Amino acid sequence: MDLIAGDIGGTKSWLAWMTGEPDGVPQLRFEQVYSSAAFATADDLIRQFIADSKLAAVPDRLLLALPGPLHAQRATLTNLDWTLEAADMGASLGIGYVRFINDFQAAAAGVATLTAADVVALNPQPAEAGGVRAITGAGTGLGLAFMLADAGGRYRSFASEGGHIDFAPANAVQQRLLEQLRASYGHVSWERAVSGLAMNDLYRFCCAEHHAALPDAPVDGAALIARAEAGDAAAEAALDLFIDLYGSWVGNAALLYQPRGGLYVAGGIAVHLRARMQSPRFMAAAADKGRMRGVVERTPIFLITNSRLGVQGAIATAFATS
Repeated sequence: MDLIAGDIGGTKSWLAWMTGEPDGVPQLRFEQVYSSAAFATADDLIRQFIADSKLAAVPDRLLLALPGPLHAQRATLTNLDWTLEAADMGASLGIGYVRFINDFQAAAAGVATLTAADVVALNPQPAEAGGVRAITGAGTGLGLAFMLADAGGRYRSFASEGGHIDFAPANAVQQRLLEQLRASYGHVSWERAVSGLAMNDLYRFCCAEHHAALPDAPVDGAALIARAEAGDAAAEAALDLFIDLYGSWVGNAALLYQPRGGLYVAGGIAVHLRARMQSPRFMAAAADKGRMRGVVERTPIFLITNSRLGVQGAIATAFATS
């Protein structure tokens, strides 16, 4: 069996062509990462990948992990102007079996593929065998999923759109941030405060707080880090604020799921800010939960450093359901 598994993101899409049988070890035939914005449709992306592979046959199956809610195998992506329908995509590409799953459902499945070298302990507590696991992470957006073990200890992953629940400020500074975001967007979700999309708003907010000049153009995460390293006080404050917000969000996930099997933090932003994520500031914000502080402090929390997590989870899901 030949299949394409893909992790589709608002910024980049990671695709892998695999071959193998459900009871065997799948073999990688071709792998490539693309800029998602370079393609008008997902069909165009898959066609380019197949052409770039220079493999003669059309794959038997296609499984894509998508950033957004799914209904009846149809999805309109949250931070990418694509609408996908599995049946139409299969007909268009000539692939007999096409399936979609949520991107953080794939990330959750990918946790089982990780080794000790793929994670860093942010809160080094013992993980409970068979305990609930959860995974969250800021990339272009903010994802959240959880995992439950069956009687045999095998985990099943479940998607959520938790990143879009209402943002709640923890102090007066964050309250002012909420007011600014509400003026811009109306409804303010956690994704508006903790994601790659949020970086420009956080920086502009901190410029105003520090009475500094606003930037002429939007500032993304990489530019924000560069500004902070160059001594920009507002950029430094924005990164500190981001860590406070991210920590608070991770603490919320710990309370929501009580993931004794491990709470995993994924996404490229956390890896780029690894030193800050490992600082006491992050866990102080996570554990700042009043009477429930102890619940967070007892939760094993890990930072995932493996950049292939999503596509590994998509591959694992594809072969598990073959």
